Amino acid sequence: MEKLPVMNTEEFEKRLSDGKYVVEFKADWCPDCSFIKPHLPAIEADFPEYQFLQVDREENLDLFRELNVFGIPSFIVYENGREVDRLVNKARKTKEEVENFIQNAIK
Repeated sequence: MEKLPVMNTEEFEKRLSDGKYVVEFKADWCPDCSFIKPHLPAIEADFPEYQFLQVDREENLDLFRELNVFGIPSFIVYENGREVDRLVNKARKTKEEVENFIQNAIK
């Protein structure tokens, strides 16, 4: 999973303008982000047609606000620059919940 650097909304949208992505919004201090972290390689392997990216809240607070991401960990699916679906809340997420979300988003 590639961690994105600090970027503004325009840079973020340009980065995602071509291709299929699942973006995890997270923070290192977040216990629920740590809970899902060990499962991310398996989730990523189950959806090889998508590139998985991470955005750190502490490095990209303005981007989080502009995208209305107010809970972490959160996941947003993008295809060719367009948001397809989002799982944005502050609740702890299981591997199964994240995989079900992605599966439903890409149908």
